[in-house]
Amino acid sequence: MSVRVKDIAEAVGVSPTTVSLVLNNKPGAGEKLRERILSTAKELGYTAPKGARAGSLCLLHIARHGHTVNRDHDVFIGDYIEGLSHEAKHAGYALEIVTFKPAPMAQVLDVALGKASDGFVVLGTELSREDVESFRELRKPLVFLDTYHEFLDFDFVDMNNEDSVFLILSHLHAMGHREIGFVRAAVETRNIRLREEGFYAGLGRLGLDADRSFVFSVDQTYHGAYDDMKAILAGGPRLPTALVCGNDIIASGCLKACSDTGIRVPDDLSIVGFDNLPLSAVVDPPLTTMQVSKAQIGRMAIQLLVSRLRGDADMPSVKVLIGGKLVERRSVKRREAT
Repeated sequence: MSVRVKDIAEAVGVSPTTVSLVLNNKPGAGEKLRERILSTAKELGYTAPKGARAGSLCLLHIARHGHTVNRDHDVFIGDYIEGLSHEAKHAGYALEIVTFKPAPMAQVLDVALGKASDGFVVLGTELSREDVESFRELRKPLVFLDTYHEFLDFDFVDMNNEDSVFLILSHLHAMGHREIGFVRAAVETRNIRLREEGFYAGLGRLGLDADRSFVFSVDQTYHGAYDDMKAILAGGPRLPTALVCGNDIIASGCLKACSDTGIRVPDDLSIVGFDNLPLSAVVDPPLTTMQVSKAQIGRMAIQLLVSRLRGDADMPSVKVLIGGKLVERRSVKRREAT
């Protein structure tokens, strides 16, 4: 039998109205009484009825410069939103999405401070460490998505970039590749920097040399990556046998640049992406890439936020990393031993 508001009220010794106010995050109870009610509700195993609204949460969908969070990236963010929306509804919260397209932090914080939301999920893809710290002004529970920073006492949920890159490198190594390069973003984001760091660490773990001449920088938009890689290839650089790209958008731009300069993928050069965006399955050849558990990351962010709102506000900060899965397609070819 499910726990009712009346059961909590009897256990605490207050009216059902007072319990209802607290469970719906409304004023009307002192802080100590509020904590007792929330603690009792948790102990009794209370869950909000389906369709009930415990309050509202807000996703701050922020593009600081637009090199990563842009139209090419919208499908990726859409999968996050699916996970966020599903979990918020399950927990009885309404989810509002507020989008900022290249916006200064002052504007973002001004809008957020004006919101009556109980808590926030912040898309941190393009946020610097300083940007993240500025959110202390909100003084409300919040979770950062798609980034994390050591030594900051915030909650973060992100993909496990380093382990995922090692899975890619291990696959290439098993396919006979010993000269492997990396294509990074010219405008740094935390995730792609972690992927690059994971690239060097993974090469070392596999006993392979890291040749810096095999590391290239391109823009993160499809057209920008295409133009930049085409210019790089026009210089006739010595190429490795395989390239790991910072994401699928970069990989797709590089794939097109190779095609237009006579470099055959995968016969001359193998290319691997990251994110498993829909375009990775339709480019020619289809990209081997890393599947990111985006919906799961979104669900975990809401679970953390709701736990803060329902009585665990004082627990230590939590940093969650969720692994990925390699999706093999036709952009990688086995390299025969020479």
